[in-house]
This record gives sequence, structure tokens and C-alpha cells, in this order.
Amino acid sequence: MDFKPNEEQQMVRQTIRDFALAELAPGVAERDETGNYPRKELKKLGELGFWGVNLPEELGGSGLDMISYCIAVEELGRVDASVAIVISVQNSLVVYPNELFGNDDQKERFLRPLAQGEMLGAFALTEPGAGSDAGAMVTNAVKDGDHYIINGAKCFITSGENCDVLLAFVVTDKEKGLKGTSAFMIEKGTPGFIVGKHENKMGIRGTDTTAITFEDCRVPAANMLGQEGMGFKIAMTALNSGRIGVASQALGIAQACIDESVKYSKERVQFGKPIAKFQAIQFKIAKMAMETEAARMLLYSAAAKKDRKENYIKEAAMAKLFCSELAVRNALEAIQIHGGYGYIKEYPVERFLRDSKITTIYEGTSEVMNMVIADQVIGR
Repeated sequence: MDFKPNEEQQMVRQTIRDFALAELAPGVAERDETGNYPRKELKKLGELGFWGVNLPEELGGSGLDMISYCIAVEELGRVDASVAIVISVQNSLVVYPNELFGNDDQKERFLRPLAQGEMLGAFALTEPGAGSDAGAMVTNAVKDGDHYIINGAKCFITSGENCDVLLAFVVTDKEKGLKGTSAFMIEKGTPGFIVGKHENKMGIRGTDTTAITFEDCRVPAANMLGQEGMGFKIAMTALNSGRIGVASQALGIAQACIDESVKYSKERVQFGKPIAKFQAIQFKIAKMAMETEAARMLLYSAAAKKDRKENYIKEAAMAKLFCSELAVRNALEAIQIHGGYGYIKEYPVERFLRDSKITTIYEGTSEVMNMVIADQVIGR
């Protein structure tokens, strides 16, 4: 098997690396401190074609493969994990299910603008009482002529305030359990669509995470994605793809930890020589580099299976679990290598630790990933 990136993938890496260093790096610390949303920077990424990376060109996308997508999100995460997760949500959780389940009208109204950088999407599955247990959802929709009336509340929504459209999952028939959920594309500005509390987060502070409440929110039936009762299937399809995106974000953080550790260890002099000369530091960096390369191969394997339209559920869960937990380990080691300086905000490694932890939680916790992997290996 040839693991060498092709010319197109190399071009994607260089394009995003240059963009991240020029456009994201100068303001990343300030955005982390203030929580300011990177509207201008995200808009530029949309103009470059990275809001619809894998979508075919005839539908308005860039038509790139999944490994190119992984590379793009990794390079963004290497500089700004907040921007990386916005791009991951846009591509994996909003564009992808619209491509698979949207009808022709929805593809023109939503999919094409989403892919072309004109419409930013968000994903609303989690509720205050329904996290890993999606079946505990209570937000509901009642049919009223050619509309549905939606009531309830969602939480932990990336880009909840800044999105233009929300892919939301609601109960349409509570008697059917998971088969009684449906998915709707709900446009911001719809009466009864209320943006709520902004979460004061530990990490990924450069993107907003909000609650959204629906109060008699009247949504056209034409905005239902797929058929009534298909909501859970659509959500799981999106999340399986999203795990590749989160793994890529985590991989970028893990690589950034190596970058900063190498740089600092060559500059920091103790006992008359750079600490990079000490075996204890060398072994830490060697292990970080080895595990990061292993994570990259695991991630690319999942991406390649998705491109081949094979079952990639197990590989995506493995990549998400391994990359996310590696990002936390690498961040802890990077702080240790930096010593006391690693604990202060002047150096980016303390931000890497704060940003890394969420990757072990959203789009399936580490515990849920172990359950998914075991289910795929052992069977039900």
C-alpha cells in the first residue's frame, strides 16, 4: 500500500498550512482569550472551497477525497482547533447528510450554498437530558398542515449563534422510540428559533457553543431531511463521518504539541546545553512522534474506506478514540517538556491541552467509541 500523498493532497496541505499560518495564527491567542468568533477567516475558507471539501463539483463542492479533507482539518487544528471543528461540523455533520438524504429542492436551497461558503451550518442533536443516549430526546415536532410545530431545547451547539441553518433532530412519534425521530433543516430567523446561553468553555474558545430553544417554531414540511422517522439514521450517518473530522482535529493538536516541543527543547538551555540533548526529553518526543504517525495512518485508513464506500464505522471510531486520547497525552507531555513555562499562556501548549480534551467527548465519548468498536468486532 502506498502511503505517499498524491499531488492534489500535497497541494491541499500546503494551501491550508499557508492559510493557517498567515490568517489564523496571528489572532488565535486573542480569540482564545476573548471568545471572538473568526467570521472573516471562516469566510475565506469558504471562498477557498473548504466548506464543501468532498462534495462533487456539480453540487457546488470541491470534489476532493476524504484524505484531503483529513489533511485540511488536521492543518487547521495544528494552528486553531476552534476553526478546525467549525469546518468539521460544516462538512461532516451538515453537508454530508444533506448530500445523502436531501431532495433536489433541498440541495439547491441548502446544500449548494453550504458548500460554496454562503451558508454556515450547525448540528443539533444533544439535549440537556440526552447526550450519549440520543433516545432520551424530548424536543418534538407536531404536524400542522404543510408545516411542523417544534418545541424543545438543544444544547452544546457549535456555531449555534453564528450559523445560518441548523440541522436539528426531533421526536415526531414518541411511540416508535428511535424510529420516531426526524431531521429538519431550520433556518436562523425562523420565528420561535431562539439562541440561548453561550457556554463558557475550557477550550475551543474561538467558536461559540450555545443552547437553542424552539418555542412553537413553525418549520415547513419541505425542510424535513429524508422521510419522517429517519432522523436517528441520519444522525448516526453524520456522526460516523464526523468522527473522522474530530480525529483529524485531534491529530492536528497532537502534531502541534510535537512542533512546539521540538522548538522549545532546542532553545531551552539547562546544565550548559539544550534540553533536546537530554535522553529523557528525546524519548518523550520520540514517543509522541511515533504515536502521532500511527494515529495518522489509522485515520487515513478510515478515510480511504469511506472513499471506497465500504463500512468504515469501526475504523472511524478507532481513529477518533486513538487520535483524541493521543492529543491529550501529547499536550500533557508538551507541557512537561516546557516545565513551568508550559503552564502559562505565553506558550501555546497550555491551550493545546484545553483544546484537546473536548475531542475525547464530542461526537461520541471515548467510552462510547469503545462500545462502537466492540460492537463492530464482536457483533451483537
